[in-house]
Amino acid sequence: MLVHVPQVLTPDHAETALAQLMAAEWVDGRATAGPLAARAKDNRQLPEASPLARELGETIVRALEKNPPFMSAALPKRIFPPLFNRYDEGMGFGAHVDNAIRHVPGSSFRIRTDLSATLFLSPPETYDGGELVIEDTYGAHKVKLPAGDLILYPATSLHRVTKVTRGSRIAAFFWIQSLVKDDGERTLLFELDGAIRELGTDHPEHPSVVRLTATYHNLLRRWSEL
Repeated sequence: MLVHVPQVLTPDHAETALAQLMAAEWVDGRATAGPLAARAKDNRQLPEASPLARELGETIVRALEKNPPFMSAALPKRIFPPLFNRYDEGMGFGAHVDNAIRHVPGSSFRIRTDLSATLFLSPPETYDGGELVIEDTYGAHKVKLPAGDLILYPATSLHRVTKVTRGSRIAAFFWIQSLVKDDGERTLLFELDGAIRELGTDHPEHPSVVRLTATYHNLLRRWSEL
């Protein structure tokens, strides 16, 4: 399931974050890649221990926790602290799959990467290329979103970033361990939640709202891991 979550950050907040990141010191992005991904990766990354990375990462996580579409789609148990990457002209990232387990720096926690997320920070008109290409059973999907928007997709997906041919493409990326491990079950819950919201808006007194809400929570109770 691919989910576009608009305006996780407002345009003003995204613009402020981008200005800070444009002035930051970047390092070789291969430092955080596995052996296979490192051979395909050509970008720069903000050091994980950077105060700016931590500050902006905390801002993003707080915004996500207040974002109903994200919470409904991801059902997050843990969110990996957001990282930040930069693709300048000629840079890209070949096809790869993200590591299944990630260690949270500075802690004893590890998370299972059920979902991957990219939060775009560079306005799409400021760079050419740099599309995130995600492959699933329906083919390849090219993603290039407005600044502040996020794409959420299964971490099992083969994906790549096409070469930037003009400008710079800066984004945040991170992973989520979901309360519901299975993508199919998570998709059913997301669709059911959306249908309940629509029905509740159009027909708030309809008795089916209560029954469907009960069904949603009983399925979540059955499938969730705590």
